[in-house]
Amino acid sequence: MEANTPEDQLFRYAKEGSCAAIQRLLQSRIEKSTCLNINCRSSSGWTPLHLACYFGHSDVVEELLKAGADVNLQNNMGDTPLHSAAYTGRKEIVLLLLRYDACANIINGTAQIPKDVTEDDEIITMLEAAERRETRRREEKLLEAAREGYISVLSELLSGKEAPDIHCRDSVGNTPLHCAAYRGQKQCIIKLLKCGASPSIKNNNGISLFCFCHYSDMMVFTFCFQVLCKHGHSSRFLGWRSHWVVIEDNLICMHILCTCFIYFMYGITSLPAPMFSRNDISIWSILKKCIGMELSKIAMPVIFNEPLSFLQRLTEYMEHTYLIHQANATTDSVERMKCVAAFAVSAVASQWERTGKPFNPLLGETYELIRDDLGFRWVSEQVSHHPPVSAFHAEGLKEDFVFHGSIYPKLRFWGKSIEAEPKGIITLELPKYNEAYTWTNPTCCVHNIIVGQLWIEQYGNVEVINHKTGERCSMTFKPCGLFGKELHKVEGYILDKSKKKLCAIYGKWTECLYTVDPATFDTHKKSDKKSSDDKKGSKQNSVDEEPEEMPPPDAETVQVIPGSELIWKITPRPDNSAKFYAFSTFAMQLNELTKSMEGVIPPTDSRLRPDICAMENGDIDLASAEKKRLEEKQRMARKNRNKATEEWKTRWFQQGPNPHNKAQDWLYLKGYWDRNYPQLPDIY
Repeated sequence: MEANTPEDQLFRYAKEGSCAAIQRLLQSRIEKSTCLNINCRSSSGWTPLHLACYFGHSDVVEELLKAGADVNLQNNMGDTPLHSAAYTGRKEIVLLLLRYDACANIINGTAQIPKDVTEDDEIITMLEAAERRETRRREEKLLEAAREGYISVLSELLSGKEAPDIHCRDSVGNTPLHCAAYRGQKQCIIKLLKCGASPSIKNNNGISLFCFCHYSDMMVFTFCFQVLCKHGHSSRFLGWRSHWVVIEDNLICMHILCTCFIYFMYGITSLPAPMFSRNDISIWSILKKCIGMELSKIAMPVIFNEPLSFLQRLTEYMEHTYLIHQANATTDSVERMKCVAAFAVSAVASQWERTGKPFNPLLGETYELIRDDLGFRWVSEQVSHHPPVSAFHAEGLKEDFVFHGSIYPKLRFWGKSIEAEPKGIITLELPKYNEAYTWTNPTCCVHNIIVGQLWIEQYGNVEVINHKTGERCSMTFKPCGLFGKELHKVEGYILDKSKKKLCAIYGKWTECLYTVDPATFDTHKKSDKKSSDDKKGSKQNSVDEEPEEMPPPDAETVQVIPGSELIWKITPRPDNSAKFYAFSTFAMQLNELTKSMEGVIPPTDSRLRPDICAMENGDIDLASAEKKRLEEKQRMARKNRNKATEEWKTRWFQQGPNPHNKAQDWLYLKGYWDRNYPQLPDIY
């Protein structure tokens, strides 16, 4: 700015506290004899209001505020006038700024809000009261927007940096979801559900969302409105699929809504016999000679197995198939990437607490699964024994997606832990958009192999690539760390092809996943890091190695950043899960063999393996004997092929380059579902 401009004078008078001179300048501005920008900035971003607050000129502050000075402008360091007044201990000015709606929650460049920069207890008390008042004001605004159907206001509030609590309540205990329901605001209901609002919360009178929907004739429904318990006695259940929907928009609101209120049981809900205790068995006697070795070549006692083949374990990728359908339903490529990234995380969620080892598939073993309720069919084959490679191919029943891949689980023993590195490419294709996504899974590690409680973590980088748009989601599965603070955490960003951050993703692979604006996420991380550093300063610890003890239970929580959107939440395990190998309900149904399958599935299907069947039925001795018999039979078959100079030929897959990234892969040959299975090997 030029010397002696009105702005220069305003800065000087604000710093000096010349109230009369300020009044003259402001009067000339009103009379339009002077062109004056009351919110002008210095080279460091300070405004006249910043200066007056910093130097404690309350009369000047009041004049500037009356004239319309912006009370929440931030300087280059992110400080507002309220930061300046709090830092210098100006109680009267702090009170004055708050009267003019100064925000007490704005974070500066060092991740501090105004109360963090002062040591004055009275100012801290005033600012905390202002924070509570601001929070309540935003909550009341959210409740009003939901009640009146102001969808743009509601969306802006929920996506803002200081988003109000989505479960805030009015005087009778109604949440925004209640308010939207009893006033029939359909679009607001949809938005609230997508942002993670819980439909199960009741108000002070014990009334839930669904009572309001019924009273207001709101058309939120499932095909049967009451809580359902359906038992599909065939793994090819035919019939209507239950969804909570809004009829007029033909939109499935949220999978979590479905899982909250529909108890839909597909097939069996428990195993024939509980698992055997492994407490009296020492795995150390087997593994002590195997440190650093490839474990796939070592025969393990059957007691350490779970009654599933690795082919069946891979099928658990499909438990949250609704995320693929959700991706297909949106026209925005970034929204699709959110769903695909969530699917990639959900695909490994089944490993949580699963310390049993799946049976190694026999060469030529296959597994199929058809789930009409989830809209897919799956086929997999063990295509190689050394190294062990499993190939799979799944497709939507409406030909709306193709999901395929090949996995080589490389296992290593490192003394106190076993590490499984799942080498191989995973591909998801969405024909509707001519898109293909590829990624690889993180490394899985089982701790406390020798002594202590077994626990699992996953770590490493996962990059989901959209080969059409160039967008990618780079996620880091974090290792536990010294104090367990990072246990199960997943963090990352969705980037465009120029590597610009479009969206942040965070959560835990054992619980849920959220998306949020990247700037908000980065600010939160800085604040979280500062808080962690403060704690480390007060708790010095000299231990340098990774912990092998079970991390504390309070590590199992996700701190939700304001403005976040829930994109995935794990399906809760059944109450009897601990008795049955920590299986999910989906996993318990993988061995189900119905009469309709007999004579239809090929004789190589994993359901027909005698060692797995014996273990599932609780006969551990028979399972062990059958496992040894099958392993010996496989060795003899390999010797006979070598003598006859015959090469093993896979039936349903062939090796070749992945069509999207040219990496070596195993690709489906087609023909499996024709149900023509001549000359299959006798592997059982």
